[in-house]
Amino acid sequence: MATSAPLPPPSTPGLPLPAPAASAPPAHGPFALLNDEPVAESGADLLGAGRAARQLAGLLVASRASTPFTLAVDAGWGMGKSSLMRLVDAELAHAPEVHTVWYNAWTSTGADALEGLIKSVLMRFDRRVLRRGLQRVGERRALLRVLRALSTVVAGPLGVAGLVDELWKSLSVDSQARNEMRGAIGDLVQEWSETAEFRPRRLLVVFIDDLDRCSEETVLAVCEAVKVYLDVPGLAFVIGCDRSALGPNGLLRDLSPAGSAFMEKIFQTSYRIPAADNHGVKDYIRWCARTAGIEPLLDDALVDLLAQRSDRNPRRIKRLVNGFVLEATLNPVWRDFGPDAVIRTLLLQYFYPDFYRMMTGPSGTVDGDVVAEFRTYREVRRTLLAPAGAPGEETPVRDFLARYDLVLPQPLGAGGDEVLAVLERQLPNEFPDLVVNPAFTSLVDELTARPDAALLLRRLREGPLGPGAEPTRMSQEWAPVWQGLGSRVDGYATGFGPPLAWPGDEPYGGYGAPPQQMPPQMPQQGRTPGQPSPVPQGAYPQGGYPQQAPYPAPYPAAPAFDVLWVDDQPDRKAVVREVLEGLGAQVSHVPKSAAAVQALRNRAPDLLVSDISRGTDHSAGFEMVRRLKEDGHYDGPVVFFTIRRSAEREERAAELGASLTNNEQELRELVLHALQSRAAEQAPPRDRKPPRQGSLSQTGWFPSL
Repeated sequence: MATSAPLPPPSTPGLPLPAPAASAPPAHGPFALLNDEPVAESGADLLGAGRAARQLAGLLVASRASTPFTLAVDAGWGMGKSSLMRLVDAELAHAPEVHTVWYNAWTSTGADALEGLIKSVLMRFDRRVLRRGLQRVGERRALLRVLRALSTVVAGPLGVAGLVDELWKSLSVDSQARNEMRGAIGDLVQEWSETAEFRPRRLLVVFIDDLDRCSEETVLAVCEAVKVYLDVPGLAFVIGCDRSALGPNGLLRDLSPAGSAFMEKIFQTSYRIPAADNHGVKDYIRWCARTAGIEPLLDDALVDLLAQRSDRNPRRIKRLVNGFVLEATLNPVWRDFGPDAVIRTLLLQYFYPDFYRMMTGPSGTVDGDVVAEFRTYREVRRTLLAPAGAPGEETPVRDFLARYDLVLPQPLGAGGDEVLAVLERQLPNEFPDLVVNPAFTSLVDELTARPDAALLLRRLREGPLGPGAEPTRMSQEWAPVWQGLGSRVDGYATGFGPPLAWPGDEPYGGYGAPPQQMPPQMPQQGRTPGQPSPVPQGAYPQGGYPQQAPYPAPYPAAPAFDVLWVDDQPDRKAVVREVLEGLGAQVSHVPKSAAAVQALRNRAPDLLVSDISRGTDHSAGFEMVRRLKEDGHYDGPVVFFTIRRSAEREERAAELGASLTNNEQELRELVLHALQSRAAEQAPPRDRKPPRQGSLSQTGWFPSL
């Protein structure tokens, strides 16, 4: 991957640039992020796709007499479909009388995709062919159409784009014209493909990428264009997609039998991209690490770990390398831990995000350690499902069950499955699936096997040490990267900065201005409502938020929407405030139930958002809402936002007439629904309409979102 060149230093006209000092740091940090662009030339191919591209291009050229046909380049997300297709395109550039055109289906929607693809093909023809084609179409139509088409041709000069637009209008004006479209396009392609010697005939290869990312409507429109209107000699289609995503169990699950049969006719053949060999993947990982500047930190064991856990997926590898660079250059937590801890934690964060949120947030367990809870649950499950008479360690199992008011059955093996079913209703919803996932369980075991695992998990929950704590020296596991940079920087100095932070001296040196050059108060301009806050986790003092100027309301005509938010750890759930304020709400925060009751005496909010666990009371939020409703203090909508989501909690929330979520997007939808309901209630009776979830266009004072 090509990396951007460093910015040149400022200079004075007429004076030579000073030679850089040998000991001066570079104008930029030594670490970089990787892009996700597909490989477009064989010199950048690192996973052996070049050979397959050459052979595939040769087959396309040799098969020009067999057109029309469609080839699917089949692979999962991130496995190199676009790169292979780009390499095939580069190889075809050397073939005589072979031309190519690219169409990204993801850029169009619905019926526009049909028009867009057909126009993309027509744009590849020269003006002479298009003008004659437009004249032929006019001759087939009524007199009015003849005069219009001939006047267009005579009036010229139209460019290729203008001719294509006129041709499309003529071919799509009504159903009769559409019936003639395939023949008209066939005539165009035939005229274009006939060279002076007729050997070889021209071939147009149409590459269609990202089809499996599109909606069902767009997929069907593209397939209609390919099979109904562009299925003519001289055209070959290469479509990049995940065939399984387009199958009956994927995106097109609601397709009729006739529609499924039509889809089967689209692809004459498929090439399934194989996973790269283990040796090639390891070389690719090392190249990514070298490009990002972290190669000294990845020993053979970590390279093997990345190759295995990424399923040898190039996009996942880049994502993990980028995540490593970001974490190690921005998060001071990793100062005390090494690269191995960063990578294993990233694997949990990327592939098991719900568990990671519980692991790093207030989980609601007695000791706050959801990892220990999961590992104990695994042992309890094994004991409860063991056959009768099997040996087992009863005391830990009995103690764990007692937390949930359950009793260990006697003898073991009798009724254990029933006890397990009751237990799992109180545990996080993710536990039953994760416990039978060997990739996950082994990753957790490897992470907890570290000698500093307990400290690591606590730091992930609580954040780095504060400025009042004792300074620490950086872990020696980061030594290779600083040794590779020479003696210019003391990477082991005491302090609280991230391990890979680069202390550049220039205004753009390192990754931002030095602390002494930062303005005393960072402006909030340019931050749009709903945009994630740049403040890192743990930056706020316990139980409080910094005072900020209110965001400009995104809907100026809307009445104020008041939200009372009850949570004893608001800094751990900052996303709640971001969502609420991003929707224009006025948020009042209180930490406990008593403060909520006092706030409700002064003013009734339009929405109540609450946590569930506070300290060791894992039902505090439920009990608060129950009492508020019984005492008549509040009867409006309630949303429980909790990191720990279980079947039992969902049932208890429903019994209180409340909603429960641990998801940012779902929280936004629930708040929007409350906004709609409030707006409908405030509208005059004749204007009231039942609220429709997800849209505010009917409320009168809210524009469409």
